[in-house]
Amino acid sequence: MFKKSPAFEPGFFFLWGFMLRWLYVDFNSYFASVEQQMEPRLRGKPVAVLPVDTDSTCAIAASYEAKAFGIKTGTPIYEAKKRCKGLICVLARHEHYVDFHHRIIAEIDRHLPVAAVCSIDEMACRLMANEAPPEIARGIAEKIKRGLAARIGEYVRCSIGISTNRYLAKLGTDLQKPDGLVTLFPEELPGRINHLSLRDFPGIGYNMEARLHRSGIYDVAGLWSLSAAHMRKIWHSLEGDRFWHALRGVDLPEQETNRRTIGHSHVISPEFRDGKSARLIARRLTLKAASRLRRIEHRARRFALSVRIENGPRWAGEAACASSCDSFTFLHALERLWEIMCIENPRARIKKASVVIHGLEPAHLLQGNLLEPFAGAEEKVRQRGEKLGFAMDRLNQKYGRNTVMIGDVATQPGHFTGTKVAFTRIPDIEEFKE
Repeated sequence: MFKKSPAFEPGFFFLWGFMLRWLYVDFNSYFASVEQQMEPRLRGKPVAVLPVDTDSTCAIAASYEAKAFGIKTGTPIYEAKKRCKGLICVLARHEHYVDFHHRIIAEIDRHLPVAAVCSIDEMACRLMANEAPPEIARGIAEKIKRGLAARIGEYVRCSIGISTNRYLAKLGTDLQKPDGLVTLFPEELPGRINHLSLRDFPGIGYNMEARLHRSGIYDVAGLWSLSAAHMRKIWHSLEGDRFWHALRGVDLPEQETNRRTIGHSHVISPEFRDGKSARLIARRLTLKAASRLRRIEHRARRFALSVRIENGPRWAGEAACASSCDSFTFLHALERLWEIMCIENPRARIKKASVVIHGLEPAHLLQGNLLEPFAGAEEKVRQRGEKLGFAMDRLNQKYGRNTVMIGDVATQPGHFTGTKVAFTRIPDIEEFKE
């Protein structure tokens, strides 16, 4: 079953022709753990991290002490407080989570180069041939854990998975939490993962689970029995084929992704859900998105607005615009869409506002305007708006967020429309000043 390679020292094995190639680091209850590290009063206590200070919101993170009461990400706070009378609720401090994120990467880099940042709390490292023997790879993982405890803090714990590809290494982190360390060999499968549910597998969400159920697949045994061709049929794409090979330890090349959209959303506190206040929040979100667009040196051609109405339906609209990174262009698009939304939903209270700028084009690929001296009045206004936007961005980066703003933009203290961390997107430090 195992075949030793004469080119390496004893203990270095090829497994089905594969060797250990990836070490995956997944931090446990990351937001809550960072809060416990920063605030000694929270240590050992059930903690829920909130996006806004209201019982009508949901937890975006829960400490392991809170998880013991069945509280997890997505649990409504009013329900969480019923389950745990001593629950401590804290407002999210996203700038600290990003700061810890960068410090964590620097510490892991001391032991093994970080090859991929997968989310705010997950990183993957590629193992070299001399690091691939199981005992050596495990030793590196243990050094990473000790380094994190010493330089980041003992309450910011992680689980580490090691395997022949990134997918199985990630899956290994889920087999032992918190503070786990698992080496997952392809030859151990599917036996070692038979206890998992379909939703435990990265890449299988609610919709994919429903597709699998329609195909008669309800557990790991059924999933494992599928052929690559059958998985491709269920997935409706080559991703099914990639999934089949990933499950079996094949180290597939990563697929490149291109940035397609920039967006921001905000769940609005009850006292700001009237139309006037909600509009100001949508304006602030639009300005943040436009500033990000300029910082990454892109322009865009479309703007979309989506609102979730309190005790009502979701409304969405979209508008085309000239290719631009000018804040005024997108604010005008917002105002047009907001007016339509208000006409269709008079006196609506807005629970959540989301804006998305898409149709992105890298600025350096756009053809210069050879007729710029003869540009029309509208084009000249757009060009002046872009220059003004860049100037405002520089001032806000230098002197702080909201130093310079456009128009009647609300600035509620604390957690109004400040930058938020999504687990699949880590904001740049500059974004906290936009």
